[in-house]
Amino acid sequence: MSFRTSPGPPASPPSATDYVEDFSPGSGALPPRAWYPASDARSLSLNGSWNFRLSPTADAEDDSFAAEGYEAGGWAEVRVPGHWVLQGHGAPIYTNHLYPFPVDPPRVPTENPTGDHLRPFDLPSDWPADGGTVLRFDGVESCARVWLNGTDLGEFKGSRLPHEFAVGHLLRPGGNVLAVRVHQWSAGSYLEDQDQWWLPGIFRDVTLLHRPAGSALDFFVHASYDHREGLGTVRVDSDVDGRVLVPALDIDVAAGTAVTVPVLPWTAETPRLYDGELVTEGERVPLRIGFRTVALEDGLIKVNGRAVLFKGVNRHEWHPEKGRALDPETMLADVLLMKRHNINAVRTSHYPPHPAFLDLCDEYGLWVIDECDLETHGFTEQAWRDNPVDDARWTPALLDRAARMVERDKNHPSVVIWSLGNEAGTGRGLTAMAEWIRGRDDSRLIHYEGDIDCRDTDVYSRMYAPHAEVERIGRRLDGGGRRRRELPFILCEYGHAMGNGPGGIADYQALFTSYDRVQGGFIWEWIDHGVQDERYGFAYGGDFGEELHDGNFVCDGLLFPDRTPSPGLVEYKKVIEPVRIDGGASSAASEEGRALGSDGTVRVTNGYDFADLSALAFEWSYQVDGEAVESGPLPVPALAAGESADVKLPTPPADPRGAESWWTIRAVLAEETAWGQRGHVVAWTQLAVTEPVSPRLTPTGAPVPGGRVITLGPGTFDARTGALLTIGGVEVTGPRLDVWRAPTDNDNGASWQPDARLGTLWRKLGLHRMRHRLDGVEPGDSALTVRTRVAPAAWELGLRTVYRWTSDGTRLRLTVSVTPEGDWTLPLPRLGVRLGLTGSADRVTWFGGGPGEGYPDTKSASWIGRWESTVDEMQTPYVRPQENGARPDVRWARIGGLRIEGDPSFWFTARRWTTEQLDAADHLPDLRPGDTVWVNLDHGQQGIGSQSCGPGALPPYQLRAEPSEFSFVFSEIHD
Repeated sequence: MSFRTSPGPPASPPSATDYVEDFSPGSGALPPRAWYPASDARSLSLNGSWNFRLSPTADAEDDSFAAEGYEAGGWAEVRVPGHWVLQGHGAPIYTNHLYPFPVDPPRVPTENPTGDHLRPFDLPSDWPADGGTVLRFDGVESCARVWLNGTDLGEFKGSRLPHEFAVGHLLRPGGNVLAVRVHQWSAGSYLEDQDQWWLPGIFRDVTLLHRPAGSALDFFVHASYDHREGLGTVRVDSDVDGRVLVPALDIDVAAGTAVTVPVLPWTAETPRLYDGELVTEGERVPLRIGFRTVALEDGLIKVNGRAVLFKGVNRHEWHPEKGRALDPETMLADVLLMKRHNINAVRTSHYPPHPAFLDLCDEYGLWVIDECDLETHGFTEQAWRDNPVDDARWTPALLDRAARMVERDKNHPSVVIWSLGNEAGTGRGLTAMAEWIRGRDDSRLIHYEGDIDCRDTDVYSRMYAPHAEVERIGRRLDGGGRRRRELPFILCEYGHAMGNGPGGIADYQALFTSYDRVQGGFIWEWIDHGVQDERYGFAYGGDFGEELHDGNFVCDGLLFPDRTPSPGLVEYKKVIEPVRIDGGASSAASEEGRALGSDGTVRVTNGYDFADLSALAFEWSYQVDGEAVESGPLPVPALAAGESADVKLPTPPADPRGAESWWTIRAVLAEETAWGQRGHVVAWTQLAVTEPVSPRLTPTGAPVPGGRVITLGPGTFDARTGALLTIGGVEVTGPRLDVWRAPTDNDNGASWQPDARLGTLWRKLGLHRMRHRLDGVEPGDSALTVRTRVAPAAWELGLRTVYRWTSDGTRLRLTVSVTPEGDWTLPLPRLGVRLGLTGSADRVTWFGGGPGEGYPDTKSASWIGRWESTVDEMQTPYVRPQENGARPDVRWARIGGLRIEGDPSFWFTARRWTTEQLDAADHLPDLRPGDTVWVNLDHGQQGIGSQSCGPGALPPYQLRAEPSEFSFVFSEIHD
């Protein structure tokens, strides 16, 4: 099926490049059809090294390079698949939604980098002479014209969609030359404003496919499941006669014949596929059939009769060196990481992915919202005036894009929803797309976030709705028309994973599980789009001299560019884990010394939508002061989806010391699976048995003046300032009150929310340049008291701060009392003390939250235990440096010859640079380690939130300026 239109009136006499600014999707390509990885028909990959010439404009060179006999002497070489700007020819450009060229549709700039590509090739000696051959392009950005052996085949737009040309009549045994001219900018660029790097090139596979006489042209696998009867019905419609074979089901029928048999259904949790074949006169096509039925029932998205809860991510295709030219290993790595982190769904933002990725989703089990290659976000700058989706001249191009997505991907059971695109406003073109898709495939639902009235869609979808609004939607109190109120709701984007964060996702998940209508969401996004760069480590917007860019907004993923999981992904895994293990009404210690109730039980709940718990094994361990003293298996029945059971724990061992004790219970894979090793942790919980033990210190001595110093126990202090100098043999700088942190991307907020950009407001208030006024140094009978006022210049606000030091002869206790003065309307970034340690402060041991970082609204994955690390390993390498590395709920820490105990527990951070140096850095190489390790001991931290493109920290996680008192006990370690 193909949709074509004539170009609009040219602004100048016709030229050989008018197709670049043509409204139409192109000409010469074959109708779209189903994609499949291989059949018994021959194929020849044309990937590899191609000759390449870059021109500054679309018409700088004529098309003589495509003529037979052309000599490409002196041309460069590029990899295909690949982007020429990542191979030394030009530079990438990043914008979020602004078009990097004047908005004058369908016109594009004269400065239009154009890459001419040549690929000589010979056919294999046994290439069949019968039938035809198809030349297939799986992805070219943004517009291409194609010649084979001097013959013009046509041109196309639709960068992330397949295009095929009939070429059998042009091929010869040897000396073939494929010529492709690729333009960076075209009319199609207006439809591809998708918050990513603009990267021209042939970035997906190029393949010759032999099409024997009688081979399959197109086919559609219809495979539904009746959950009431346990029966599957399969029908394979084919453009040519053939038979459908499914040996495991004893099926051997003519194509087009429906067969109903008992089957095991396909779900993302139980991805059962049946291998089959479509056998035609000239070809045997492999089939991987998954039986499942998608329906909108009772106002819910249901698969096989059950409502599903999406625990998803938005996935751009990305590799830090290859851009969007992904190899099979990288695609598999993505799927395995998703499965291992409890992710069950992918929205293919904002275009259909490489088709092999969907094969992996079928095989390993992921729900997929397949999104069309469409976004016109830049038209928001002109209030959507001239938006292509409401301009009939563009409708054929939109329909072509919809058809190429649906026809290519229609046989994937993982695809349960078609998405019309993203952030393209509304208009008649989207309605036409929805109508065409429904007419072609009524077995899936339709999604589009911008359709606020749900005129064309089956799902009410929003981005970044605040928690309170999500709750109103869940309660159906959000207003809107009747149709919308009766539809299910998803957050197609939430939890903006930019830099340190996202925060508040556990609070979202609580809403998802509380209201049936709210069927989950998709974190934005999967991976940081940092470009590998020898100057910066990973480059982002502006690092390539772009005149217009959106900085590091392109680095907003749960993975770092090298696919290392960020703390955000570890947090998300915990938040969405499919098994809940609760300790009863309270996790605080009861009078009986346990948090489990008098019968010592835990409640285990199966949170899967379909699977039982037979694939999991449960185990317990009992920790005392962070170290396991006993462990063993925990018998848990193979609960069906949604079921719960109370399970009794063993009797805990007696502890005469009164130390802090915990139960830790884990659900792990009982056996190796396709995506995880035996013992892989799927879910876990910790339950407190006893309360944390606060450090105790009874003052036994008085401060002793001695010239320029004062001695108190193991500590020496500057007699004039009261500043601590040493603890035993350990030199110390500070400690003194600290309220500043290097703002996170979420602190800095979104550019379109200036009144909520905490980082900017903090700087305006001067929290990054606080001044410390000494009001008094007061040696007393049992304490040394230092009185100060900490305040920024130019404001009347201040923090009256008193440091009170006491000692029992071997240890020092610091009690910090803080009293705000003035009208503090902003939350504080942090509240605690900072000190510096010189010398061998390298290794850190602590008892508290770990192993990774955690903040008030991002510490669900923080595991209370005893941990060890180097200072360098405690740093989280966010692409743009910012506040990171805090370990929460720390009882005590050992570093640089000191033991530090907290009362109450505290956040612990250690780094080889100051907060100010961290704040000033733009890239990781800007951070140069010094001779001092700077340690923050924080009583409080401001929550993280998601305000780089969503809501800020919720009120419970905001650090308000209010009277506070906290203590630390310091002692020298004598190993």
